[in-house]
Amino acid sequence: MHVAIVGNIGAGKTTLTGLLAKHLNFEAQYESVDENPYLEDFYSDMKRWSFNLQIYFLNSRFRHIVELQKRNVNMVQDRTIYEDAYIFAENLFDMGLMSQRDFDNYSNIFQSIIDYITPPDLLVYLKASVPTLVNNIQTRGREYESGIRLDYLSKLNNKYEKWIDNYHDGRLLVLDMDNLDFANNPDDLGYIVQKVEADLFGLF
Repeated sequence: MHVAIVGNIGAGKTTLTGLLAKHLNFEAQYESVDENPYLEDFYSDMKRWSFNLQIYFLNSRFRHIVELQKRNVNMVQDRTIYEDAYIFAENLFDMGLMSQRDFDNYSNIFQSIIDYITPPDLLVYLKASVPTLVNNIQTRGREYESGIRLDYLSKLNNKYEKWIDNYHDGRLLVLDMDNLDFANNPDDLGYIVQKVEADLFGLF
């Protein structure tokens, strides 16, 4: 079983990944953001480093998911390879922060590798407004995220909505993070666990 948690920066993916994995007795697989050597450079000069950043994410996430699928483990995954292409790279191109040449190169690489992986059994989308995202980002206090622009978060949200509206690769659960506080409210977490188990195992 493969559950993937997706959503914008600050939506709560990492926290929910750990809590869900514990409840389901699945392995938690986290996004290795802090290990990306281009991240700080990207936030200081997005146009110069966007292609490098996205290629690093694409390659590392592809290698990781192929390894996991070979092991055939039950897992909850923090972010997916699909977001790299459909959300972040496309958004950087739309904002003029990635050239046409680099975007075409990136897209061709993505299309070449996507056939080698299997979509998740359940995709859980954490839908959150920009104020909720900003509050969460400020609360966790990562220095390199302090300069993220509001229009950047807003454009990412639009990309997520477009992708989710057209998602047909498997089961989908959308959670409204403006009205759920699973990190601090056990009832909210229980509600989410119940919904996930219903989608995975047919429990009601």
